[in-house]
Amino acid sequence: MVRILQGSPAGRGLRVGIAVARFNEVVTERLLHGALQTLRENGVADGDVEVLWVPGAFELPMACRWLADARRFDALVMLGAVVRGGTDHYDYVCSGVTDGAMRTGLDTGVPLGFGVLTCASMDQALARAGGDAGNKGADAALAALSMADLRRRIDGAG
Repeated sequence: MVRILQGSPAGRGLRVGIAVARFNEVVTERLLHGALQTLRENGVADGDVEVLWVPGAFELPMACRWLADARRFDALVMLGAVVRGGTDHYDYVCSGVTDGAMRTGLDTGVPLGFGVLTCASMDQALARAGGDAGNKGADAALAALSMADLRRRIDGAG
């Protein structure tokens, strides 16, 4: 018989590290609020969550790497907002952040929920940070919890 494993967002007993970018803070504060609310709703105790504020989105992969290297966290959440401007800077930052997030997750094996918005306008970003399009910070927290649970199941601890 085929064995099917699937993670659930049950967070009781999990330790979660969150890295949040200060740039576009009007957006990232809302993403953080959504992530923290979701973690609480899924059983993660406030004392099991640490939040690192970093200058901007480009610094997020490094901060998540530091959190992973601390070996205190079962899951990580990366939150930021990159809004397109009039230069190519947007493309370089988006590419660097996504590549860095992937590398951090693959290199460390720590599940990482990716909640970095890459939007054409501030209106789009705000819509995705608790507006009409939901809260992508909450979605990233759910993904991180589900992957941490799946890893526990694979490791035989679940």
